[in-house]
Amino acid sequence: MLDLATIRTALTGTPIRTRFAPSVTGHLHLGHAVNAVYVWGLARALGAEVVVRLEDHDRGRFRPEFEESILADLEWLGLRSDLPAPSRQSDHADRYEGAAERLSGSGHTFWCECSRRMLAEAPEPPEGDTLRYPGTCRDRGLAEGAGRALRVRIDPGEERFEDLRLGPQVQDPSGQAGDFVLRDGPGHWTYQHCVAVDDLTEEITLVIRGEDILESTGRQLRLARLLGRTVLPRYLHHPLVTDPSGRKLSKKEFAKSLGDLRREGWTPERVLGEAAFLGGLLPRSTLIEAGQLPALFA
Repeated sequence: MLDLATIRTALTGTPIRTRFAPSVTGHLHLGHAVNAVYVWGLARALGAEVVVRLEDHDRGRFRPEFEESILADLEWLGLRSDLPAPSRQSDHADRYEGAAERLSGSGHTFWCECSRRMLAEAPEPPEGDTLRYPGTCRDRGLAEGAGRALRVRIDPGEERFEDLRLGPQVQDPSGQAGDFVLRDGPGHWTYQHCVAVDDLTEEITLVIRGEDILESTGRQLRLARLLGRTVLPRYLHHPLVTDPSGRKLSKKEFAKSLGDLRREGWTPERVLGEAAFLGGLLPRSTLIEAGQLPALFA
């Protein structure tokens, strides 16, 4: 069980604000429900605010019906934002542009013409699922141009942080990914850039998410430092929900959506109880209302 007193002590002196931030590329499933249980349960137990952020920067995979179903599912579950409206990444191109300009002004970016295919064919193998950029265009002085990506300079050096569930962590963003992309060749802002900028701008002090995003934390912390963030967010990475083969539940693998479960007769209480069980917070699945989530952490 998580130690709420330890978490509260770690966050002492900082207004606590967290976020529920699904990508708008599909419908919510039980994996998202596990994240929601952790986000709202911990937030309410800590007296923290919750921001609902719709991460819709991937406009190629965005569909309006996905956003509609995400908001409808949250309402059905009884989980509400503490802001009057959700935050949408598609509304904030100016904040990403402004942050990139600040990084460029301090000499921390460069333009690159390397394609993902070129990196995949490079002799250096990737670490995990990440293709490491070898620095091909770092010192070429390329100008902005069609098809060129904007990268941030990531020098060697460790990022150390204390995960509030997993304990001390050490990551080397340069060794993991090298100089990663802020804006890709077609002109889209990337996940790493949008998340770091959003967490800074929206004053997110506690990030609660699944273990699959753990390896991104060092990169986002480094980017936050480069952007001038002095009080860095704290992180808690919770267990993932897996399918019978041990793979993470995924929209790509057609995991049943919450809408599917709802049509099969599941109630909000059953979904939340099942999610709490799958997330390791209960010894068995039971019925739980949204208002009971804080007790899981008390």
